[in-house]
Amino acid sequence: MRRAVCPGSFDPIHNGHLEVIARAAGLFDEVIVAVSTNYAKKYRFSLEDRMEMARETLASLRGIIVEPMGEGLLAEYCRHRGVSAIVKGLRSSSDFDYELPMATMNRQLTGVETVFLPAEAHYVHLSSTLIKEVNVLGGDISDFVPKSVLKRLLAGEPPTEGSRKG
Repeated sequence: MRRAVCPGSFDPIHNGHLEVIARAAGLFDEVIVAVSTNYAKKYRFSLEDRMEMARETLASLRGIIVEPMGEGLLAEYCRHRGVSAIVKGLRSSSDFDYELPMATMNRQLTGVETVFLPAEAHYVHLSSTLIKEVNVLGGDISDFVPKSVLKRLLAGEPPTEGSRKG
């Protein structure tokens, strides 16, 4: 079985993420969407909420598993889960410059490869940070996020306990 991982904080998951995950599902037998927590970041949604939104959104795709990545190195997570490839979406050359050293280190640590998928042109501007900012300032984000995410963002749900770290 060819297994890949699409790691990320997904705070929140958006259509650019979905497009990359769906394409990965066409390339691999199983794709793990590993929801990570970076304790240096402040999150809008708790880990549980981020996983729930991802599960709701990805339920129609075959071969997708959503789970927490946990603590530690991504390369070690991949070894533990039997993952042969990390799939990363690239929006620009700056994404590539950021991701390449990590891809090289992951390969040297455990042999896991990284597959870069260029983003579709209509998603290259999307980031979770930008979506949250536009939403807070009253902009229409409905074209950029799945319905389950839009519902939560428009409801203005306060951050849940543990969703603000750092």
